[in-house]
Amino acid sequence: MANKICILYVDDELNNLVSFKAVFRIKYNVLTAISGEEAISILKNNEVHIIITDQRMPQMTGVEFLESILGEYPDPIRILLTGYADMNAVIDAINKGKVFHYLTKPWNEEELDMTITRAYDVYKQRIDEKEMNTKLTVSNEQLEFLLRQKLLS
Repeated sequence: MANKICILYVDDELNNLVSFKAVFRIKYNVLTAISGEEAISILKNNEVHIIITDQRMPQMTGVEFLESILGEYPDPIRILLTGYADMNAVIDAINKGKVFHYLTKPWNEEELDMTITRAYDVYKQRIDEKEMNTKLTVSNEQLEFLLRQKLLS
């Protein structure tokens, strides 16, 4: 499972969670949560690459959930699903929840799979950039140290 893309799917409708897992469990490591609160506890114990969330949920909307985890979990790529063509939700999702892609429900298996693939490519690119920036920072610090040593001698 470690080499599979890890997806957290959040939806308050159990049948949606079951059908998502049935469709994608072989190709991906699928984690499911029936609420934003449950999803947060799953994030604490798992490295999640992609988060797919329904917008319309009772205690916490998808956008509210995504916004609430941005500080602690900035890396996972976010996809919002909704059965309603709610333009305000889409705008909020993009501005507040940093959503990568927006899809309508019921989702199309092929379209969702292609979106997951593209999202993971973006995830990998961002992680690679972070690692490269960390290496560059260390190299710069080492060069500055060597330069100071040379100037002092």
